Amino acid sequence: MASTTEPTTLKREEEEEEDSKPAADDEDTGAQVAPIVKLQEVAVTTGEENEDVLLDLKSKLYRFDKEGNQWKERGVGTVKLLKHKETGKVRLVMRQNKILKICANHLVLPTMTVQEHQGNDKSCVWHAADFADGELKEETFCIRFASVENCKAFKDKIEEITESLAKDSGESEEAKTAASLIEKLSVEGKDKEEKKEAEEAPLASEGKKDDNAKQEISGDGK
Repeated sequence: MASTTEPTTLKREEEEEEDSKPAADDEDTGAQVAPIVKLQEVAVTTGEENEDVLLDLKSKLYRFDKEGNQWKERGVGTVKLLKHKETGKVRLVMRQNKILKICANHLVLPTMTVQEHQGNDKSCVWHAADFADGELKEETFCIRFASVENCKAFKDKIEEITESLAKDSGESEEAKTAASLIEKLSVEGKDKEEKKEAEEAPLASEGKKDDNAKQEISGDGK
């Protein structure tokens, strides 16, 4: 004689299986639903549109806090060396990951030097007048890379840029000196001409007086 509990048990299991099955996908009715809020595309400018990227490396940046006498993390992100297409000026810019907040923004000047940080061949330090906070501040930075190769690439590129800027600066100074010398010679030549004219003017005047006197004597004689 079969047990009366078996059908009930099977039915319960079937109901549980039905309940555990995922809900069927909604049928596509073909109707188009307009979005509640329509978003417009907005052009985002970073200020880097007129610059060429000379270097782009992932790194972690630190700033030396003089008051606390300690290094403080400035951000983790990408450091770039950018050269302006028109002026030729090069600046260092670093933005934090995701939020893209600027944590370093300053020009690379001929006097800028990058040194290894306390024997750590993955880190280096330098000084700069930084504008990341909206005003120029003298800062001491330390940057750390994931590899020795990246750190070396950063240092070598900075040295290459500073040497090029120093050379261009020297050439421009020579050009300025030459232009100044030419201008000086031109002014001196003009002064000499004016002085000569000034000296000759009284002589010419006296000569006219003598001629007039001679004419008068000649007239009296007649």
